[in-house]
Amino acid sequence: MTLVSKAGPSYCIPTEISRCKNAQNVVIGMTSSIDASKLKETPARFSSLSCNSRKTPQILSSESLSVGMKRGHRFVVAASPPTEDAVIATEPLTKEDLIAYLASGCKPKENWRIGTEHEKFGFENGTLRPMKYEQIAELLHGIAERFDWDKVMEGDTIIGLKQGMQSISLEPGGQFELSGAPVETLHQTCAEVNSHLYQVKAVAEEMGTGFLGIGFQPKWALKEIPIMPKGRYDIMRNYMPKVGSLGLDMMFRTCTVQVNLDFSSEADMIRKFRASLALQPIATALFANSPFTDGKPNGYLSMRSHIWTDTDNNRAGMLPFVFDDTFGFEQYVDYALDVPMYFVYRKKKYIDCTGMSFRDFLAGRLPCIPGELPTLNDWENHLTTIFPEVRLKRYLEMRGADGGPWRRLCALPAFWVGLLYDEDSLQSVLDLTADWTSEERQMLRNKVPRTGLKTPFRDGLLRHVAEEVLKLAKDGLERRGFKEVAFLNAVAEVVSTGITPAEQLLELYHGKSPLISAPCGCQQGIDLEEVMSSAPGWIESCEIAVEGTGNRNI
Repeated sequence: MTLVSKAGPSYCIPTEISRCKNAQNVVIGMTSSIDASKLKETPARFSSLSCNSRKTPQILSSESLSVGMKRGHRFVVAASPPTEDAVIATEPLTKEDLIAYLASGCKPKENWRIGTEHEKFGFENGTLRPMKYEQIAELLHGIAERFDWDKVMEGDTIIGLKQGMQSISLEPGGQFELSGAPVETLHQTCAEVNSHLYQVKAVAEEMGTGFLGIGFQPKWALKEIPIMPKGRYDIMRNYMPKVGSLGLDMMFRTCTVQVNLDFSSEADMIRKFRASLALQPIATALFANSPFTDGKPNGYLSMRSHIWTDTDNNRAGMLPFVFDDTFGFEQYVDYALDVPMYFVYRKKKYIDCTGMSFRDFLAGRLPCIPGELPTLNDWENHLTTIFPEVRLKRYLEMRGADGGPWRRLCALPAFWVGLLYDEDSLQSVLDLTADWTSEERQMLRNKVPRTGLKTPFRDGLLRHVAEEVLKLAKDGLERRGFKEVAFLNAVAEVVSTGITPAEQLLELYHGKSPLISAPCGCQQGIDLEEVMSSAPGWIESCEIAVEGTGNRNI
């Protein structure tokens, strides 16, 4: 998802050309989610660059112009990203242009927004088997026709939907993802989640299918997961086994919920990046919700999180350099330039460039397309193939949480907004974590997927740190003044009991759970198939995603 709002008076926006010291010109094209009428034409002034600005004619992508084949009162739009014509370079890109691209995300606090993304597993009610692509395509067509979404096509294949600044897309194994619009408050976030789940449920129930909110596919083996017909996934599927043992599991059997948040300046980005990276293992513990593999317990509370430790360590992890004194936009660009590429998109086709260097691409020496130079859209696409625990684009992405049911989809953005969008809470987090060593941060990253809040840390448990962090999040939301604290209730319950969502599922599996609320009608002491088959498993049904029986109301 692209999270973009109005740019502030001190920063570049995508409709400008910046002429830097090297005199290279670049047009940063607007992505499809930007409302062009709301953009301010403002000169670029980056703290990390020495630039003078001048205006130039605006370059729009086809999506910005709403170009497409109109059917009824809906549009069918080409897949984006990537679209090779969305950004046009008038001269070869330089490293300074790549830095400027990241810095163009800076915006004043009044224009900060919240963008939430969440994924879920679809399955057939009768067999519990994963939904096939043909069923997912029927679902997409049904949602588009009934609720007025535009269809996103790759050739003749439907691969997603767009409506305003929201989009629905498919992960490699058919995981169904909503990328929400950038909104101002958590009330809007939760309303968006409600609306999406209502629409999906309305169509899916008629098809005899349901959805499960959990971090890892609990029942079916990798070979039984359908493959979605998207070109980039073919390239990734062939490459993953070469760089890690769990990459295919990541692609086809994981689901997450994440929130995307803004920053006002390079200095603000650095503070938020450090705070969120240090606390990401706490978020992993609080939202741990993937204890089953192939129908039985797997020994982890967050199998999804563990999988990232052996997916591709060139593009994942805790990024210790973020805590270096020299860190800033330029250092992240240096890191990203050294992350091996996946693909380049040209003439509506994905070209396999796996393992190749974006630095070589800048110099026109990319073996897969020799002599060609990158556009900023190529850079934007490359940034989406980097998977650290916190990812920098023109905003920061919090990537440490497992997918889950309705309340936790609202709780994850509440947790991070309370911590990062309030200055006092943000500073308190930085003070709390200031003396954490790189080794301690990595230790938490490695151990939390298995031991959650019970992970030993210094003279106590991680749960004790989580209690303090939760209070900071609550205080931050209180000071925002939007009456948003209640969205943290799901997290507060985990902290107060010390029992993660995954441990609740395991207690249910073993028939020991006293925590299941009666309205869910949950059974105890049954195997996972019985747990799943007891109901269509709608992710909003119960506090625990797989155990609901009769209650399927949103």
